[in-house]
This record gives sequence, C-alpha cells and structure tokens, in this order.
Amino acid sequence: MFPPLLPLLLLLPFTLASKRGLVQVSSTQSTDDTTLLSSPSSLSWYYNYKTSPTTSIGIEFVPMLWGPPEGSYNFTAEVKSLLSNTKLSITSILGFNEPDMSSSVGGSSITPSHAAELWKTHIQPIASLGVKLGAPGISGSESGKQWLAEFFTACGNCTVDFIPIHWYGTFEGFASFIGEIRATYLDKDLWITEFGIPNASLEETQKFFNSSVEYLDRLDYVKRYSWFGSFRSDVSNVGPNVAMLDNKGELTDIGAWYIGRKATGHKPQSAAGRVVMGWKDLGMALGMVGVVVAFM
Repeated sequence: MFPPLLPLLLLLPFTLASKRGLVQVSSTQSTDDTTLLSSPSSLSWYYNYKTSPTTSIGIEFVPMLWGPPEGSYNFTAEVKSLLSNTKLSITSILGFNEPDMSSSVGGSSITPSHAAELWKTHIQPIASLGVKLGAPGISGSESGKQWLAEFFTACGNCTVDFIPIHWYGTFEGFASFIGEIRATYLDKDLWITEFGIPNASLEETQKFFNSSVEYLDRLDYVKRYSWFGSFRSDVSNVGPNVAMLDNKGELTDIGAWYIGRKATGHKPQSAAGRVVMGWKDLGMALGMVGVVVAFM
C-alpha cells in the first residue's frame, strides 16, 4: 500500500522533479549508483563531499570544499581545472560541510571567523568564474543557525548565492527550520543537501518522505534537494528505512519514488547482525547524526 500521501513526483512535471539530486557516498557495490541513475531517473545533479567527480556518474557534478584545506591545496585551481573539462558541467560549488558540528560526528568543525578567512582565500575567487557559491552547509539545529549568522557577520562582503541546509527530524520541524532560514536570508535561495528521518518505522519514513518532497517541490526558493539514502538498507547506520536500495541492491519504494518511478514493493531490511557502515565507510556523509539528538 501507498502511505497516506501519494508519491507526488508521479504527478509533477519534470521541471519540479529536476530539483532532485544524489548524495553519492562510497559503496563496495559498483552497481548501486547505476541502479539509481539508469533511465528513467529524474536525478539531475550530485555531490560526493569531494572536489573530484565520481567518474562513473554522468549528471551535473557539484564540487565541495569539505573542510580546511591541507598544505598547499588550492580549491580555486581545482575548480578552474574542472571547468576546463568539456565533459563536465559545473555551475555551482558547496562550502564547508556542517562546520558547526564536531569532527566526532562528521562535521568539519570550523569557527565562523576561520571559515570566513578560508572563504575569502579559497572560495570567493570562484565567483568571478561564473559559478554559484553555496554557503557552508549547516546542521538543522539552533547551533547551525547561530553559526551561519556569525559567518555572515565575519564575511560581510563575501559572495554567497545560496544556502545549503541539513535536516534530520520531523516534517513539522523541517518546514519550520526552512521557514526560519528563508525569513532570515530573503535574498538567498536554499538547497537542502541532506535530509531524512532516522530510525523511524517504514510507515513514518515514507510519510516524511512524501510530505517533504511535495513541500520542497512547491517552494520556488528551494532550488535543489538531495535525500540522504543512496545506499543499501543493511549498511545504513541511520536506520534501514531511509535507504533507497534494499539489502540486495534493488530499489525500495522510496528509491523508486525519488527517481520518478512507481513503487517496487521491495522493503528495506536491517543488517541483521551484519556490520553496518561506520564513519570511515561513509566518509563525511554522516555528520548529521549529532543533529538527530536535538530533535529526538
């Protein structure tokens, strides 16, 4: 059965569905990305928490400067190199990943003032290349809002074209958080670069998914969004039901709805004693776990 709200993607024009992107995380299963991206798929862009694209993915890539660069690393030079590659389509970049969160939960843990300094050196020059700049992607918490306010104070003359945010919690809280950020920064578009509801029942997760994507598709100032679940259910450490793939790599209902297809009937399954992905395996992708505590 469908959850109370039907998957609205099936009723929406492609212009709305094309907001949808892929949070690409490392996987030992080489076919997983292919399953999510094979035609028909409404996904139009992706990011992987890195500067370098994933060679097997052909849709628009969005580079990210995850945290403070090491040594002589030059993010601007890397982006320039990507722009010179005619096989790539680079229109936007993402700033630091959850700088308001500690490294123990996957955040990049940067103070607003330090982030402003890094921005002026490594990101601001990219504005002259015709690429849109995404602010540091904050967690869905009060500390995230405070961090962002302090960043804009410290980086007053910096170019920021849109604000990426993350959310893990209820739909009501999600809608409220989006509204608060929008009301504070009326001149900025929003991207939702991670969202989900961790460790909820399948019914609750599907209801959250359908309510959220319908809402995001209606908001004209939300230009892009990406559901956090592009992995198999048996390796998820935020609960199996957010996963877009079951433990055999088949599309779950959420996975199918997200890419514009009909429900598959494949139910997510937990690891059942198998080892799930940890922080190292998911790279930087699970920084939101520290946020969940605030909303549970």
